Amino acid sequence: MHAQNLFWLPSLDSKSAADQWNEQFTAMNGAPSNWDGLVALARHDLDFTRTMRLERLLTRKFPQPPPDLPVRPVRLAILGSSTINHLAASIRVAALRRGMWAAVHIGEYGSYLQELSEPDEALKHFAPTAFLLLFDAHHITGYLPRNADQAAADAAFSEVTQTLLPRCWRAAKEHYNCPVLQTSFLPILPRLMGSAETSFPASPAGFIERLNAALPALCMEHTAIFLDLAGMASRNGIAFWHNPSLWLRAKQEIAPCAAPVFGELVGRSLAGMAGKASKCLVLDLDNTLWGGVIGDDGLTGIELGQGSPIGEAYLAIQDYALRLSGRGIILAVCSKNDEPNAREPFCVHPEMLLREKDIACFVVNWDDKAENIREIARRLKIGLDSLVFADDNPFERARVREALPMVEVPELPDDPALIPETLAAAGYFDLPTLSAEDLARSGQYQANIQRAALQENATDLDSYLANLNMNLSYGLFNIQNLPRITQLINKSNQFNLTTRRYTHEDLVALMQDSAAFGLWFRLTDRFGDNGLIAVIIGRDAPDKVLEIDTWLMSCRVLGRGVEEATLGIIAAQAKQRGAAFLRGLYFPTAKNGMVANLYTRLGFAHAGRTTDGGEVYLLPLETWQNAPTHIVCTK
Repeated sequence: MHAQNLFWLPSLDSKSAADQWNEQFTAMNGAPSNWDGLVALARHDLDFTRTMRLERLLTRKFPQPPPDLPVRPVRLAILGSSTINHLAASIRVAALRRGMWAAVHIGEYGSYLQELSEPDEALKHFAPTAFLLLFDAHHITGYLPRNADQAAADAAFSEVTQTLLPRCWRAAKEHYNCPVLQTSFLPILPRLMGSAETSFPASPAGFIERLNAALPALCMEHTAIFLDLAGMASRNGIAFWHNPSLWLRAKQEIAPCAAPVFGELVGRSLAGMAGKASKCLVLDLDNTLWGGVIGDDGLTGIELGQGSPIGEAYLAIQDYALRLSGRGIILAVCSKNDEPNAREPFCVHPEMLLREKDIACFVVNWDDKAENIREIARRLKIGLDSLVFADDNPFERARVREALPMVEVPELPDDPALIPETLAAAGYFDLPTLSAEDLARSGQYQANIQRAALQENATDLDSYLANLNMNLSYGLFNIQNLPRITQLINKSNQFNLTTRRYTHEDLVALMQDSAAFGLWFRLTDRFGDNGLIAVIIGRDAPDKVLEIDTWLMSCRVLGRGVEEATLGIIAAQAKQRGAAFLRGLYFPTAKNGMVANLYTRLGFAHAGRTTDGGEVYLLPLETWQNAPTHIVCTK
């Protein structure tokens, strides 16, 4: 079907491709540090050897995170029960592939309980921002007696699920206050009963199967982040992941050849935690959503639908896209076509699963696709790094990669039957958790297109805003919406005054801090629910000052008076806490220039600079009057 490694990335199998990569690597080795160049090198189908080479170059060029990196650096501590040193490079390169700088600490062989139970000096010095726990199957099945009956097997299961794992997760959070990633267990042990394996209580393979089935719910219960290592290994084949000889010689449960794929599994979880999962799938049409060219073959000539292997393959692609939309991924179209021809199958073809209502943004013309993708991002008001572009044409893929390196562009196979699996394996849309906001996102962006159409037809902006019937609800942080708040804090870059990043654990601590508060905001209007669109963190400061530690907002609601309405709520909260002044902070980054003048526009006076490069603004609440808006605010 495909190579075992990162087959959705550009291959280096051909001599010309390998030579070009090697030339770029050599040039990078002798040139000044170039972060974007390293990211470009990482975005290839790298084997274990190239991954190790690239990681060594990364270490030499960037021993510390590059300045102004929009994503919080990751410091990942890996603790396990087997030899895992060979996995660190692949995790660092997988993070690099996503524009993230990561440091990795490998715990002492088999000493995870000691390192977690008694705070370790090396770990404390490393100061992890996340933990990864990786236990081998031989170690875990050591809890199962060789001749276990059902009662003994149940006791062993309880020991692992109710004692060992929760103890490790709890210790990591208590000592280091950071999230924990937990892998499932590789199903590498020989079966004793075949299909009836779980019916034999003493079966190690059955014990692993039982644990893996219970692990996702257990992780959710304890707010650990589940990594489906067993599921990924089953798709690649256990023989690719595990070499019994290497296990006996070096106690490496994961074979070096599988390390780049393991790094991807971890890297996409770290990206999801940092809010860097992709949001939008941009689809070509001809030979991507149907077979043939609609402009030449006509409605009856394209291949699509039941009764034809090729037609059914394209139906499967549409089905996969529609299911992605159902879990909140935005769908867009970018095609070189005449627009009436391109839209016709969506409207009248009886076999089409995707319809116009499913597409949030439709850009069809004969212009450069890279420019059209820029237009899609502009209309949807999302970053280019939120887009995945799927096109059957190698020229178009190469063009978009060159012009827009921040856009994800998978290598699509020639056989359309393999495209859904390719998109799934790439993991662009993977999230550690799925919130109600994520599920609603696709509909929210489609509603934004309707809002834009209403604005175009309005005689003036004021009447347009008045007709939106906007309601801004807000409240204090709570456990229910904390996952979405954490996601926003860690992925918002443009409308974000300080770009301070906080983990779930940080925000739980903030909720218990009497000298601070966090507010969430949700905007609804006549077109529907925009979702949770803003986050504020305020902190009490001396001299009757309330400092706005964090102010971030979704760009898709700008220009409607939401900023003014939000400030009114912040001011009311400050007055309740006895503050006479609001202090706003602005820390410039490469991406948040759009809010450089926010505080002055809202009536704040510039009051100096911080020692670490921030601008300080002050607003006296006694004399301040907020600007009127067309928004009703409800708590």
